Amino acid sequence: MRRRRWRTTGNALVRVALVWAVSTLTLLALAGILPDFRLQSDDGDSITQIGLTAAWGAGAFGLLSALVWPVVVRALLLVPALVLGLLVFFLNGSLLLIALRLIPDGRGEAAPETAVVVAAVMSAVASATSTALAVRDDEAYRRRLYRLADRRRRRQGRRGAAPRAGAAVPGLLVLQLDGVGYEVLREACNSALMPTVAGWLERSHRVTSWRTDWSSQTGASQLGILHGSAFDVPAFRWYEKDTREVMVCNRPTSAAELQRRAVERTGDGGLLTLDGASRGNLFSGGADQLALVLSVSARRGRANRSRSGYFAYFSDPANAVRTALSFVADAVREIVQSLRARIRGDRPRVSRGGLYPLIRAFATVVERDVVVAAVIGDMLAGRSVVYADLVGYDEVAHHSGPRGRDTDQVLERLDRSLALLARVAEHAPRPYRIVLLSDHGQSPGETFLTRYGLTLRDLVRAGCGLPVSRKAGRTRSGAEARAAVLAALHRPVEEGEEARPGPGSDPVVLASGNLALISFPDVPGRASRARIERTHPALLATLANHPGVGFLLVDGVVLGPGGAEARLDVPGEAEELLAPFGPGAAAAVRRTDAFPHVADIMVNSAYDPDTGAVHAFEEQIGSHGGLGGEQGHPFLMWPAELSDPGEELVGAEAVHGVLRRWIREADGPQVPVAPPGGSRWAGEPASRDAGRYAAAPSARGAEAVGGGTSREVPQNSPPEGHISGILPSDGSPARDETR
Repeated sequence: MRRRRWRTTGNALVRVALVWAVSTLTLLALAGILPDFRLQSDDGDSITQIGLTAAWGAGAFGLLSALVWPVVVRALLLVPALVLGLLVFFLNGSLLLIALRLIPDGRGEAAPETAVVVAAVMSAVASATSTALAVRDDEAYRRRLYRLADRRRRRQGRRGAAPRAGAAVPGLLVLQLDGVGYEVLREACNSALMPTVAGWLERSHRVTSWRTDWSSQTGASQLGILHGSAFDVPAFRWYEKDTREVMVCNRPTSAAELQRRAVERTGDGGLLTLDGASRGNLFSGGADQLALVLSVSARRGRANRSRSGYFAYFSDPANAVRTALSFVADAVREIVQSLRARIRGDRPRVSRGGLYPLIRAFATVVERDVVVAAVIGDMLAGRSVVYADLVGYDEVAHHSGPRGRDTDQVLERLDRSLALLARVAEHAPRPYRIVLLSDHGQSPGETFLTRYGLTLRDLVRAGCGLPVSRKAGRTRSGAEARAAVLAALHRPVEEGEEARPGPGSDPVVLASGNLALISFPDVPGRASRARIERTHPALLATLANHPGVGFLLVDGVVLGPGGAEARLDVPGEAEELLAPFGPGAAAAVRRTDAFPHVADIMVNSAYDPDTGAVHAFEEQIGSHGGLGGEQGHPFLMWPAELSDPGEELVGAEAVHGVLRRWIREADGPQVPVAPPGGSRWAGEPASRDAGRYAAAPSARGAEAVGGGTSREVPQNSPPEGHISGILPSDGSPARDETR
């Protein structure tokens, strides 16, 4: 114990010394750059004397900031936020002027306006340095989190506020790793890319795969998970003849409309209506606490709370500096990785230039940091259920492929964020059960354009006898990150000419990964097969027999290559024709065929069962949206103390039902009654013990955070590994930014 205290004290002294040294160097640099700022006497000083003067000034400024600043801020709490924001700079500059006057012999001098600039830079550099050092000190961070949580509880006690109802009852933290398929997660754990997740699976969690609908993309999956209905979401984007509008899942207005329809259909607000928080999602789930939620970002005025998460996070200079540096580093990393791929001649490959490095950095750094900070605030506030989406892997996999060094690095950083959240859960006012899941997987493969030299839109126009441009156009990737960037900038999501069809009879062709939808605007309702063949005799045969097309759905009939066809209302026909696309393919197609807004022609790309490859109709070498391969097999991972989700989960709506059940189990969880030695991976031998559960005593007061020891069977702990992550700024817990 004594040795640990000495080590803690020594680490603290080292951090103080390093921050002091960096502040001193910053002060010297600013003195050399700014004309109205000096650190020497009129007669001139030696380099050693100037360095000592800078060290004195940096130490005095740091000491005043630590002692005086908290008092000043507390005294100004009643000042309006905007006025306080402006006063911060002047007060900080005043502290620097006082610090310079404390330097012996009057060697420090600065003009008042220069002092404001110097103080701002000094504060940002010192805060960023201190935070960066704390990232590497898990014990220091652990103590800091405890102080923040304890301070919150003391404030509530002084106000006489009653503790949050059910504070001792375990909360549910649901983290969505966007686009991470079941097999990708399995390989990442077995190869030590994600030691935190692997450790949970060894001692406290179980995992299984589930099956998406035909539309294997975030819009349909997350709507079903959060709102219990993915009905009438045939793809990522589709044309609705009744309104003559194109619905796009990552367009704020479309997301709001889809959420409204789901609520109307189910008669329920969503999974998060009871003391819930929604962070970084397309939909709110009925939560009152929102940040970075696309379905509310279309609102105007005070009702729009989606982007407030950015303002709350970046109002702290430590967060701003750290995330900005990481943002630049990741953008540079993407440029280097893209150049390496070109030099090596990697295939398949898509263009990764233009603004993509910045969009990728936004998804892998900015959105991750803000979402994680918001979740930290939710746990310290003791909210009952939190659902957050981390989109970094999905964005990178679209352009780099589902497997490779690029995506491995993203998975490693996601794992560090999960480790951080697990540590925060230990200091929360209530225990938390951490559930991980994904909304879909990713299937690799060359794009349709790269493989065959033309887009599907050109092929459709050729089949209809319409002119085709000699220059093949490209269908821009519809990944969620780009929409999140535009929403953060409060700009509309633009989708190009294909998503805004003009008047006329030309077919509307919209791509959603390796699924495409063809609609004829001048045909009311759903076009029959007979009408399509009468109007465009060569179209269906052209599409069905193309080597890049797997099958078509037209008017309740599935068409395959070589004249193969199967009616959905004849038992067994569709199952036989769609067998190469995996079990449940026919059922998924049959369900989509019943949607009111199903397209006139639904086109699924070809699929190679041996390689798992598909051909995306967008510019993506890792894609999802249709049938074929790992894109339709996401994962669900849960603490073993919760009841088993069941033998097979089909569709996001089934996942919604499981999460609903787990929320209700807070007072009486179901503990598996299973023999030792069960596999952590569902589907392996001895992997499941379905139905063998008994009611357990109340979980109140029990530690039920991710990574906690299972009450089932003692297991060996995973190897100890270094854990780091994103830290909230000193003295400012990641408060709920929506209030």
